[in-house]
Amino acid sequence: MKKIIRGKVYVIGDNIDTDQIIPAEFLVYSLSDAEERKLYGRYALSSVPPAAAGLPQGNIPFVREGEFKSDYAIVIGGRNFGCGSSREHAPFALREAGIEAVVAEFYARIFFRNSVNGGYLIPYETPRRLVDKFRTGDEAEIELAANVIRNLTQGTEYALNPLGDIAPILEAGDVFAYARQAGMARRGGA
Repeated sequence: MKKIIRGKVYVIGDNIDTDQIIPAEFLVYSLSDAEERKLYGRYALSSVPPAAAGLPQGNIPFVREGEFKSDYAIVIGGRNFGCGSSREHAPFALREAGIEAVVAEFYARIFFRNSVNGGYLIPYETPRRLVDKFRTGDEAEIELAANVIRNLTQGTEYALNPLGDIAPILEAGDVFAYARQAGMARRGGA
């Protein structure tokens, strides 16, 4: 796991559900086929309406037309991020789009667990509402050891809740790698 995540942020609002993160119509693509897997990145957050994204500067696409990766590395969300169905495709799609971390006030439990168990991205929680402190396109960095996010564009810094018990799972890569490292599972399988 990286010690610092740096890149542009994409700011979205409250109650972003898993169907907005990856619409059900795109769940037909194979996760094991490299060419089809890229399509999860292309369609990530494609169903978030501009008003829900809280983008005062207009409708900025998360992934540009014809691309598979986003220009952003961090998503800043509000409350109840990842609500809706339990699809593990949601954090997977964000990772395929190039997202390394999501920072939100709180998560739907299943999205949070899918993010950690699959090792798809780092789900940081913030004790402060950050959707009002960042703008889409701001340069930011998250320093994992210090549990802080810095808005490099605006020169501000905010504390994040510590990762706690999920940190070793994310460091191992996913829950199965962690279980093997901790001696909870055989080396040949989970």
